[in-house]
Amino acid sequence: MNFTESLLKHIDKLVGTLRPEDELQEVLKRKFTKKEYKVFVAFEEGKSLDEIKTLIKDDDDKINEHYKVAKKKLNQEKIKKELVSFE
Repeated sequence: MNFTESLLKHIDKLVGTLRPEDELQEVLKRKFTKKEYKVFVAFEEGKSLDEIKTLIKDDDDKINEHYKVAKKKLNQEKIKKELVSFE
């Protein structure tokens, strides 16, 4: 999965350039809950809702809620600052 591409798709206003892939992954793991991270990665990899249901063992509403919260977190200034490198 390409984290840079996925994040650029969901972040509204980004000032600066994103960090390298491995650092982005670490920040997301730290800032998202385990389920939010798994759901976000699964959706971005193009998995279907049924595949994600078996992976997460949750219902449709909960899975969509985790994805929505993850996208909302990406647009918080505190998290955006950690995702961007100011070099």
